[in-house]
Amino acid sequence: MSRQLIERPARRAPGPRRLVRDMGGLYAVNGLIGLIFAATGPVAVILAVGKQGGLSAAQLASWIFGVFFLNGVLTVLACWLYQQPLAFFWTIPGTVLVGPALGHLSLAEVVGAFLVTGLLILTLGLTGWVRRAMAAIPMPIVMAMVAGVFLRFGTDLVLALGRDVAIAAPMVAMFVLLTAVPSVGRLLPPIIGALVVGAGAVALSGRFRPGASTTHWVAAPLFQVPHWSVQAMVELVIPLAVTVLVVQNGQGVAVLRSAGHRPPVNVITILCGVWSLLTAAVGAVSTCLTGPTNALLAASGERARHYTAGIFCGLLAMLFGLFAPLFTRLMLATPSAFIAALGGLAMLRVLQSSFVTAFSGRFTLGALVTFVVTVADIKIFSIGAAFWGLLAGLALSWLLERSDFTPDEG
Repeated sequence: MSRQLIERPARRAPGPRRLVRDMGGLYAVNGLIGLIFAATGPVAVILAVGKQGGLSAAQLASWIFGVFFLNGVLTVLACWLYQQPLAFFWTIPGTVLVGPALGHLSLAEVVGAFLVTGLLILTLGLTGWVRRAMAAIPMPIVMAMVAGVFLRFGTDLVLALGRDVAIAAPMVAMFVLLTAVPSVGRLLPPIIGALVVGAGAVALSGRFRPGASTTHWVAAPLFQVPHWSVQAMVELVIPLAVTVLVVQNGQGVAVLRSAGHRPPVNVITILCGVWSLLTAAVGAVSTCLTGPTNALLAASGERARHYTAGIFCGLLAMLFGLFAPLFTRLMLATPSAFIAALGGLAMLRVLQSSFVTAFSGRFTLGALVTFVVTVADIKIFSIGAAFWGLLAGLALSWLLERSDFTPDEG
């Protein structure tokens, strides 16, 4: 049974000589670009969510340490063993879910939900049920929930333009310019260009105020003692597991398969479960296989050498995680419009693809109900709207769109 569940590497892990031979400047650059992508917009999402939830700078630094350093270790090991670009970071939709929850739950209760989510993901991986679990919830309904959760980032981007045009407008203009000219955008990714221009606008405005350096530059992770809350479990565990397994891992596996790789789905699930337990210990959200970063790692070069780009990315992530307090302090010293604009621009394409997936085929009524309930942000029995959105959308589709559950023939 274990042989069927645990996919073995196709070849023996490379030794030092072969590893050096497979490395190259192109793969180092791809690894750097992958890390820069993860360390810009997605980190802005963490900071925005953390500020919304009232987390301290030390707690945010511990979170960033967990998602970069610990997941960087996993990335290096997985890429080396399976000789594929298997970059692991964190669930961005899951991160966004945590923001509203921190408004009425303590961090200890949220950490308890992180731990139970890790155990659930691990169980699904060890039993081989992950494929059935991923297929049980229609993707349009899942993506409608994601669209409802992400919508806030789009509206925050618009609000940032209205409230602080001197900071947000140059960022948006650069993002649009680099997106409109793909030949330039390939050299300088739009989100990186927005970051650089935004940093320049902040510097020129004279509003960068890091204050006195009262914290260490090197990470000192805060180990979190969980509090077991039924409310937190019901509100967060299932939505978090869905974002890891269906949204993030599903996207990552699809990206790697399209690049000609054969990612080990069950092993990926097991590793996400184990590492989610580790990252939860320092207050960080669940681990997942990332789609965009893996796409960047496999964007060019020889397929058999793509794994070295993943190793570079993992090593850089570990380095970034070690200096999480410094980076967190610098980011939090910028105007709120900078983080809001950066996070909104980073989520723009994801929000677009969420709407396309949710409303371009089957389950459109269920997806609409899921989206509306999630956006309404209602809480029933103190349980957040994302859970009720999924539940309402599934129930309505089962009642009124029963034929959509039947796969096409042929």
